[in-house]
Amino acid sequence: MKKITAAFLLIVLILLSCGQSVYSSNTKEKKTARKAARIHAKALTIDSHNDTPMWFTDSTFNFAEDHRGKRPRNRVDIPGMETGGLDAAFFAVFVGQGERSETGNKRAFDDAMRTFAAIDKQLELHSNRIEKATNSKNAFKLEKQGKKALYIGLENGYPIGRDVKNVALFHKLGARYITLCHSRNNDICDSANDTTEHNGVSAFGKVIIAEINRLGVMVDVSHVSDKSFYDAISLSKTPVIASHSCARALCDNPRNLSDDMLRALAKSGGVIQMCILSSYVKTPLPYPQRDSAHAALRVKYRGFKDLSEEEMNEARKEWYAIDDVFPQELAAVSDVVDHIDHIVKIAGIKHVGIGTDFDGGGAVIGCEYAAEMGNITLELVRRGYTARQIKMIWGKNLLRVMRSTEKYAANM
Repeated sequence: MKKITAAFLLIVLILLSCGQSVYSSNTKEKKTARKAARIHAKALTIDSHNDTPMWFTDSTFNFAEDHRGKRPRNRVDIPGMETGGLDAAFFAVFVGQGERSETGNKRAFDDAMRTFAAIDKQLELHSNRIEKATNSKNAFKLEKQGKKALYIGLENGYPIGRDVKNVALFHKLGARYITLCHSRNNDICDSANDTTEHNGVSAFGKVIIAEINRLGVMVDVSHVSDKSFYDAISLSKTPVIASHSCARALCDNPRNLSDDMLRALAKSGGVIQMCILSSYVKTPLPYPQRDSAHAALRVKYRGFKDLSEEEMNEARKEWYAIDDVFPQELAAVSDVVDHIDHIVKIAGIKHVGIGTDFDGGGAVIGCEYAAEMGNITLELVRRGYTARQIKMIWGKNLLRVMRSTEKYAANM
């Protein structure tokens, strides 16, 4: 009987010990979560890239509505920014690469102008909660006013066409960075996803970069080929940014930056804004059914070019229906921070930020909507990043580059 009692007591002690371990673990995690929440609330948080303005051209879209769990879905709205503690974001005026002719360039220009106008319309409708920001100081000012800051980036230099004067026009409309190209070559430079045409930045592209510098706009090297990347760093008089890119060492995609590119970016004073589009974060497994369905939809809707509002709305619904039937396997927040860890190791803490690519494909488990941005901060705290370092990642590094471009333009 004594043996049984002794054994029972031993089991009880073990269980109590395990319970204390679980309690201790839960208590530690709660403390970590509270610490992360405090840091996130105090940091000026900036997302350097989303494609949400593609929704703005739908006249029925309400940017002040919470869209979580709704179909067709979008990932950024004012309630999401407020819930997620996102103070500012760069909203992309995106134009997909089309025919490089007088007609094609005119169409691209018109598409860009339509998106600029749609952004202004949303700002007008919700002026009590969000406002256009055009310089590095605006985000701080608007944060104090309890408003969100909407910056603009032109994704793809294609709408510039062959007229350098359009750079000044887009700057006047609010563009504060220009992504030199997209997934195909344009007249400015070679793309990371196309064949070699200019062997980097073209002669015309050199003129465009000089004009971008003159106006105090940031040069964005996401999407460009490796040679275009090095050319842009060499040509630009100010540090460049990669508004939504990842580390190639962790995910071997031509859209991502190699370690040598990360070192060159850091040496020039630039910053890479960590993208959370899963297929750039973690190499995706083959998914032929999903790929085939998306390819067929692109054919059906003419590459999503020259669509009416009704056609575009229907295309969105069908695209997300495919996502429901063939759901993408997403990377996780921990995978995102793996990239941040790597970039910090190679380039340094001063040269990394966050650029989600929400509404352009960006989403990972734990951060699928703007409302969940704090989960990135939580993972950073778990890994031992200090409040100072987290504030640098969330906005200070990008604003440093922005101030540099403004100072250069002011002294021209």
